[in-house]
Amino acid sequence: MNQRSIVAIVTGAGSGIGKAAALTLLQAGYQVVLAGRREQALLEVAALSGAAERALVVVTDVSDEASVIALFDAAVRAFGRVDLLFNNAGTSAPGVLLEDLTLGQWQDVVNVNLTGMFLCLRQAFRAMKAQTPRGGRIINNGSISATTPRPNSAPYTSTKHAVTGLTKSASLDGRKYNIAVGQIDIGNAATEMTQKMQAGILQASGQIAVEAVMDVAIVGQSVLYMANLPLSANVMFHTVMATQMPFAGRG
Repeated sequence: MNQRSIVAIVTGAGSGIGKAAALTLLQAGYQVVLAGRREQALLEVAALSGAAERALVVVTDVSDEASVIALFDAAVRAFGRVDLLFNNAGTSAPGVLLEDLTLGQWQDVVNVNLTGMFLCLRQAFRAMKAQTPRGGRIINNGSISATTPRPNSAPYTSTKHAVTGLTKSASLDGRKYNIAVGQIDIGNAATEMTQKMQAGILQASGQIAVEAVMDVAIVGQSVLYMANLPLSANVMFHTVMATQMPFAGRG
């Protein structure tokens, strides 16, 4: 199967890490379904890639079951199959004290980061199981918060820890269908979300410190590396991070 016939779905493709991954896959020759809530942002990514003829924009709310089903139906209708899901869409809550979090703030993060990731993964299983040749690859965005928290990040950290369990379970359950499931844990990629890190962010010590960031395009290359592996091989966990950021020994 050549790259021009490989079909990828990228959620949260309108900005940040999803945008970087979508651009990298399109520029590498993939056919890419760009999913996200903001149609104009998705259209801009498609145009920026220089390969808009291989891009399909589908407005999607990953926390909504019907919307996720419609996304995968659109992908199969347009391209015939789904070979890769970059399960990336995510959100976070305000960085307030744990005891000041509202139930609504907690639930908003769970709905996108955990339930949304499950809905996309489940639909990918359904599509990949049914197609010929059977199988495909799923890459979940775990974040380094899947192992190590920041202060005041209970909803985000909890959901990202849960993503690790989802990755492990899905990797096991996908074997019989030739579905490879892995996870990428990303630290301090330069996106809109991490701009505050370059101005100073709260550390476990209570101090405010500037943190190093890396070019988000490096994450796109990491996703491409994982995506290009044959289905006989799987990177189950891949950590890519700014070398100088506080992570090992955080806190």
